[in-house]
Amino acid sequence: MSNPLDTDAGSELFSSYEAELKLVQADLNQKLDQISELSGEPRKSAIRLAERTLDEAQELLGQMRIEKQNIPSANRSKANQRFRNYESDIDAQKRKLKTMSDDRKALFGNRYSDNPDHDQHLEQRQQLLSGTERLDRSSQRLRDSQRIANETEDIGRGTLADLQIQRETIQHTRLNLLESEGYVDRSVKTLRGMARRMATNRIITVAIITVLVLLIFAVIYSKFH
Repeated sequence: MSNPLDTDAGSELFSSYEAELKLVQADLNQKLDQISELSGEPRKSAIRLAERTLDEAQELLGQMRIEKQNIPSANRSKANQRFRNYESDIDAQKRKLKTMSDDRKALFGNRYSDNPDHDQHLEQRQQLLSGTERLDRSSQRLRDSQRIANETEDIGRGTLADLQIQRETIQHTRLNLLESEGYVDRSVKTLRGMARRMATNRIITVAIITVLVLLIFAVIYSKFH
C-alpha cells in the first residue's frame, strides 16, 4: 500500500516541475524565434543557448515522467495526458531547432565552407562545449533535486508530528466519551429505579384509597342495618 505522504509529495513535485517546464518552453520558443532572424556567430550562440534550454526542458520532462508514477490513480490519467502534450511540444521544438542547426549557410554566414574537415572540427568543438554545459546543468539539477528532497523530508516529518498530536487528541477524546457513556449508564439506571419506586408508590396509594372507600361503605351499611 502506498504512503499518503508519498502520493501527496509526488503530486506536488509533478506540479512544480510542470510549472517550471512551462517557463522553460516559453523561453525556448522565444529563442527559436530569435534564431530565425540571425546568422553567423550570433546565430551559433543563439542555437547553443536554445540547445541548453532544450536540454533543461528534457530533463524536467524526465523528472515529470518519474514523479507522475507517484500521483494517485484517480488523478494520474489527467497527468498522463498533460505529460504527452508537453512531450509532443518539446519534440516539435527539438525538430525545429535541428532544422535551424542544419542550415549551415545561415549558421556560418560568409565563412560557410564545403570543406568537410573544417566543418567537422567546428562540430566537434560545438559538441564539446555543449557537453560541458550539459554536465554543469545536470550537476545543478542534482543539487536542486537534493534540495527538494530535503524540503520534502522536512515536510514529511512535520506532517508525521501533526498526525501524532492528532492521534493523541483523538485518544483523549475517546477516553472522555467512554467516561461520559459510564455517566449516562448510571443516570439511566437511577432513572429506572426512580420509575419503579414511583410505580410501587402509586400501587400502594391506590390500595390505601380502595381500603378506605370499602371501610366507608362498611360503616354506612352498618348504620342502616
